[in-house]
Amino acid sequence: MNSLIKAVALAVIVAAPAVSFAQSNQQPLTRAQVRAELVELEKAGYNPNDWINYPENIQAAQAKIAAARNPGAQADSTGYGANAAAASQAGQRVVVPVSGDTSSVYRGH
Repeated sequence: MNSLIKAVALAVIVAAPAVSFAQSNQQPLTRAQVRAELVELEKAGYNPNDWINYPENIQAAQAKIAAARNPGAQADSTGYGANAAAASQAGQRVVVPVSGDTSSVYRGH
């Protein structure tokens, strides 16, 4: 009886991942859906031949499409925050006076 329980438990453990993948509702995209999405991106300003500015231009087009679909959405939903203001700090060189002090830490070395 004990081996039967172990066998059933093993079968349930092995079958659980297969059942979880079988319940996926995500359908693969068809070619027509991909083409329609590409046309929509091109209408929003994306140029697939502009590979130099690739990540920026497709993200901008996707943001335009998302804003058109949901006009009440928050403008920045990327999680990166706003652009930081440019700032620079400048100073002057500090001159340390050299003294004839013989009690240096490295005096004997």
